Formats: sequence, structure tokens, C-alpha cells
Amino acid sequence: MTSLPEGVRDFPGALDPDAQAALVADIRAVVEKAPLFTPVMPRTGKPMSVRMSNCGPLGWVTDKQNGYRYQPTHPVTGEAWPAMPPSIVALWDRFAGYEHPPEACLVNFYAPDTRMGLHQDRDEADFDAPVLSVSLGDDCLFRVGGSTRGGKTVSLRLQSGDVLVLGGASRLAYHGVDRIYPGTSMLLKQPGRINLTLRRVTKPSD
Repeated sequence: MTSLPEGVRDFPGALDPDAQAALVADIRAVVEKAPLFTPVMPRTGKPMSVRMSNCGPLGWVTDKQNGYRYQPTHPVTGEAWPAMPPSIVALWDRFAGYEHPPEACLVNFYAPDTRMGLHQDRDEADFDAPVLSVSLGDDCLFRVGGSTRGGKTVSLRLQSGDVLVLGGASRLAYHGVDRIYPGTSMLLKQPGRINLTLRRVTKPSD
């Protein structure tokens, strides 16, 4: 069994097949209103390998001109992000261990050849809130380390229906996706993986 860094909580098989299918249907409804787009890196303008969308009051975006940030509107359509489905909010309530609601749900679609380099989630004002990740579709090899780049990392294989939480000492842990395992799930209509990342962005008012 892989020994995870302090603050990383893994919930394998948290969602049964029916719950996974219902969640995918809710995500499809979100993407109909807020289509997937290809973000680009700050400064270089290099396209990222994932396609993404968001739901909730705020959405995470990035572009060459203004870099990483949260904003209330879709960068292509200019429309407000759709509301976060109750099924997604319920996952936060069940697993996050944080009393205030999430403000952003990033929807990442990984094609079979997609990777995500090691990075920190640090564009938020509230690091007391954890980051909650939900895996749907094909398995992936997920890697997580400490709060400094270049430190020791551990890897674990995430499957469809798994929930992972980065909080406490691992809230700012470097993490990424090294590979996708195509054909390991029949949940989606095409090969690949959907990852939902729920975050609290602002500090709650007293």
C-alpha cells in the first residue's frame, strides 16, 4: 500500500457506477452551457494538453496576457459559468471536511495522451480549504509530493469513482498526472478521463 504524504486523503471507489453515470450526465449538462476550451500558458501562449470548463460562481482560467486566475465568466463565450450541480456540492460536503461551500469546480478532460506536469494549486486566497479531486473514466497515474519543487514524490493509480483530497500539510503539495490508461473504463463515450477539481477561492467572511 502506498504511503501518502500527510494531508492527502484517498477514498478509492467512493462513487459506485450509478453515481458515476449520474455525475457524468450532470457534467455534460454543464459543458453544453460552458463548452470545453483549450487553455494556454502564461507568457508563452503554449496550449495545454487538457481541455477544460468550469461551473460555480468562479472558474479557473489561464491565457498568455493575464496568466492564471479565477473569473466569473467563460473566456470564450463571455457567459457566466453555470451553477454547480447539487451532486458536485454534495461531494464537497461529504469529503472536504470544510464548512464553507466550494466556489469553483474545474472540469478537465484528459485525452489518452494527455499529461499534467507537477504543479501547485495556489491561485486561491484561502489555503485553509482543501482541494477535492474526483476521477471519472479511464485510470490515471497520479503523482504527489511536498510543498517544494524537486522533492520526493509518490504515485498512485486513480480509478473511476475515486475521490482524493489535498488538505492540511499537503494543501500546497506539488501534484500531477503522468499518464492515462486508455480502455480501463467504459464510463465515457470516448477514451479518456474527466477530473473534477473543487476549490474554495476566497476567504469566508466572519
